[in-house]
Parts: sequence; C-alpha cells; structure tokens
Amino acid sequence: MKTKSEIIQIGAQVFENEALALIKLGKTINNNFIEVVELLGNIKGNVIVSGIGKSAIIAQKIVATLNSTGTTAVFMHAADAIHGDLGIIRDEDVLILLSKSGETPEIKMLVPLIKSRGNKLIAMVGNTKSYLAIQADIVLDTSVEKEACPNNLAPTTSTTAQLVMGDALAVSLLEYRGFTAADFARIHPGGALGKQLYMRVEDLYKRNEKPLVQAQDNLTKVIIEISAKRLGATAVMDGEQFVGLITDGDLRRMLLKSPQLEKIKASDIMTVNPKSIDEQSLVIDALGLMRKYNITQLPVVNQGIYHGIIHLHDIIKEGIL
Repeated sequence: MKTKSEIIQIGAQVFENEALALIKLGKTINNNFIEVVELLGNIKGNVIVSGIGKSAIIAQKIVATLNSTGTTAVFMHAADAIHGDLGIIRDEDVLILLSKSGETPEIKMLVPLIKSRGNKLIAMVGNTKSYLAIQADIVLDTSVEKEACPNNLAPTTSTTAQLVMGDALAVSLLEYRGFTAADFARIHPGGALGKQLYMRVEDLYKRNEKPLVQAQDNLTKVIIEISAKRLGATAVMDGEQFVGLITDGDLRRMLLKSPQLEKIKASDIMTVNPKSIDEQSLVIDALGLMRKYNITQLPVVNQGIYHGIIHLHDIIKEGIL
C-alpha cells in the first residue's frame, strides 16, 4: 500500500516524465513536418486518420481538432478499414496512420492497400525503422525513450507524443491557411467559445425591457421604473436624447445622503456620460467593460440614440462568462 506522499510523487513524476519527453520530441521537428503541413494545407480531398488500439483513440481526437480548425478530416479505424471502410477513401485524400511500433498486423495489412490506391501516406510512428515508416511517403517521428508506466508497457508517453504531434499539425495548418477567429466562430456556433466570437450585443439587449425616465421626473418615477423593468437601472432622457443612467446603487447612495427626497429629480442623481456600448459590439466586449469598471449593466447607445440595456445576467445565461 502506497502512502499519500508516495501517491503524489508518482503522479507528479508522470507529468515530469511526459513533459521532458515532449520537449525532447519538439526539438526533432524537421523538414518532414514542413512537408506534411504543405501537403495537408493544399489538399483537395480529406485527411483520413487511422490507427489501432490506443492509437485509434488518439486518431479520433486529432480528427476532431483538425475539423475544428478548418482542415476537413475523417477517422477510419484500421481494423474496420480492411472490412469495408476503405470505401471512404477517395483519390484526393491523404492518409495519416498512427502506430507506436509500426508493426501491428492490422497496419501491415492496411498499408499495401493504401499504397495500391496511390494515396499519399503519412506515418506518425514511434519506430522510424518499422514497416510502416519504411512504406510511408512521409514520416513524423513520435518515438519516446520510455513510457510513464513503470513497466514500460502501457501506452502513456507514446500516446501523449502522438496527441501533441496532432495538435502541432492542426495549429500549424491553422496558421498556414490563415484560419481566423471568424472562421472558428462559423464552425463553433453552439458552444461558449463560438458565442464569444459571434454573439453581438443586439442579440441580447432586445430581450429586455427598455427602462427610461425623463431628466425632470421625480424620485418616485425613477424607483418605479427601475423596479418594473427589473434591470437594476434606467436610462435618463432629455426628450429623445440619452443623457445619463441611474442604477439601484445610485439610489441607495442618494438615500444615505439626502433627507429631502421629494425635491430630488432624475437629473440630480444620474451618472452623466456613463459607460455604454453600441449594439453591433461583441458581447464579449461588453463583458470586458463590465469587468473593467465593476458594473453589471451597460446602456446600449448608438450615436446618442438609446436602444436598451444589456445586463451581466444576460451574458451569464448564454454561458459566455
């Protein structure tokens, strides 16, 4: 039975071992990597990524990362490939096969079938002298000296090396193709990351009431308006012109200072020229202003025209915060 301190040491040692292996592997990046990026960056078909066992699981993650960063990719399990899934391969496709040993039976059976079709074959392999490496058009070396497993058996460091090599390819391709934040948003519309890149203030504030009072309105009108519209604030108008903002915090501070409430008008307690945002701004920018100035509401104002209020709660509901 291991003690608590021994368990901590074992876990920390895995991090250290794998980190050191990755640093060493990163220094081996060479012209082969450049050749792969240029090949995949100009591909007319799909990138098909395949493997067996733990490598197959890593292959699926690489496919997901490539797809989310603008490179169309498909996963093909090496075992299923020789039982019909080869049918997904088209002439313009490029294949990446992942294997630690490069000698597994399924891989050795799959390679000649790919070669006979004339497709380019990239090996992401831990043994650069293996059958897979020798047969591949380009080799990406993911060899490691030792697994994090104390018996040097369970795929740990080797699969981490494959995973990071896949990430390195995806990021390099992203840069190579000029894949932008706007491109990312188009293919991530449902998640919080995508919303940060495409959701605009106008998408949220229109769901709210539009609180407003006139500058000469009395305190009772101000309190009723803030309470009724449930946004913790109201705009102050001079006719059609936006001139200020009153928050429930302004009301509390005023109540502490002034005993003559019946004489107070909206213009007496409003914040003149408050922080505001236009409706075409990104919601993430509105959140940035709220954080910077420690506020929870922003009036939406375009060229002096008041449209409504966006509240911190609106942003939280969308999962952006």
